[in-house]
Amino acid sequence: MNPTSPSNFHPCSEMTRRSFFQRAGFGIGGLALAALMRNTGMAVESDPLSPLAAKRPHFPAKAKRVIQIFCTGGPSQVDTFDPKPALEKFHGKRADDVMKDYQKAAGDVASGMGRLSGKLQRSAFKFAKHGQCGTEFSELFPKLSAHADEMCVVRSMHTKTSVHEPAQLIMNTGDFASVRPSVGSWTVYGLGSENQNLPGFVALSPNGTTASGDKQWGSAFLPAWCGGTGIPTKDPTVTRMIEHIRSGTTSLREQRRQLDLMRAMHEDFAQKHPGDALLEGRVSAFETAFRMQIEATNAFDLTREPAHIRELYGDTEQGRQFLLARRLAESGVRFVQVFHNDWDTHDLNDERHRDLCKAADQPLHSLLTDLKQRDMLKDTLILWGGEFGRTPTSDNNEVAKKKGIGRDHNAGGFTMWMAGGGVKPGTVFGATDDFGALAVQDKVEVHDLHATMLHLLGFDHEKLTYRYAGRDFRLTDVYGKVVKDIVA
Repeated sequence: MNPTSPSNFHPCSEMTRRSFFQRAGFGIGGLALAALMRNTGMAVESDPLSPLAAKRPHFPAKAKRVIQIFCTGGPSQVDTFDPKPALEKFHGKRADDVMKDYQKAAGDVASGMGRLSGKLQRSAFKFAKHGQCGTEFSELFPKLSAHADEMCVVRSMHTKTSVHEPAQLIMNTGDFASVRPSVGSWTVYGLGSENQNLPGFVALSPNGTTASGDKQWGSAFLPAWCGGTGIPTKDPTVTRMIEHIRSGTTSLREQRRQLDLMRAMHEDFAQKHPGDALLEGRVSAFETAFRMQIEATNAFDLTREPAHIRELYGDTEQGRQFLLARRLAESGVRFVQVFHNDWDTHDLNDERHRDLCKAADQPLHSLLTDLKQRDMLKDTLILWGGEFGRTPTSDNNEVAKKKGIGRDHNAGGFTMWMAGGGVKPGTVFGATDDFGALAVQDKVEVHDLHATMLHLLGFDHEKLTYRYAGRDFRLTDVYGKVVKDIVA
């Protein structure tokens, strides 16, 4: 078998999950039973037929796992990682008036600025160069800036829409017009998992969901075992984060018997109603929960960490999220998604960015420090950013027009940064115009970002495909190019 062939890469892509297990000679419960037997001393060898078994990518990978930090709402690039002196010069002037004269000198560079309304607004925060690379950081990230020489800051991101939910879906699935598998699901589909007792993909969010439900970490038409498992992190105790994961009344053996019965009923139903993805997903969820009883309480229990490590991250929601992300990555989870909410700042842009960055700065510094000390940063890809950025002008509402405050949504140009996992450290890639409104140099579209992520994980994004409805689908659809200049 040619492992790089899109039609041969994963044999289960041509059959249902049920038929895969049937052809392998065991039922849907075999995976969890094997895991249980291994962890109770009844068996010692891993199950090579498990769909979650670790797989080899197309070529040697630079990254083995991903931790994506998703700032829901959209951070302001001109207040964090993309300083714009021109905003200081033209502060308080109406964008359309400035553009009339500015375009004469700047040519077409700022031609797209004419679509912006309101007054140009300088950043309330000072920027300074950091590290040997000299990357400029806002004063909002005093501790993270110590890692400048380990980070790759991409200032030329752009996307298709400035509406939150569609933009979030594009960033996490590559599409907003139809339900598509998430980037984490594609990662698990391609690489499997290193730990059969934990999900291959875990999404950490305050309430265990998002405004668009679980679409941002869903598997869509990929096999159900590729989907993410949403975990609420608002409550700091492990018992609340994984509530009901362990039964207080039913033994593991009895649960196994119940799941085997459910499996038999599922297979009988599936013969009459083939391809029922909803039922398949429900059965997969039960199996995941069963396996998690073996190891999840340990992986999610932050009290097992030494006091100095817990102090390093801090006893805050963001600190606990990042410490948990590191523990999950270290335990073999392939893709960990961390949601940091409320970056939709508008009229409270300065005040809210000060609070949000303060909440994130120490945990981000701690995560990079901890991974580096454990020799994990080199093969763990860290990605930070939101669904879009914010405008260099005051918000487009009556309060903002009167007071000249706040920032609106901006899909034309924004910043994301990456670290570890084979990205080129200490670099800045791409640029927006002089005001931070539009990506104008070395532009990076979302599909380019996804193609680059898959490349770092060892995949040709055009060959990692799944056949569905008569078509070979891929994460990048018919778009995307690897941004080779940010690959080490």
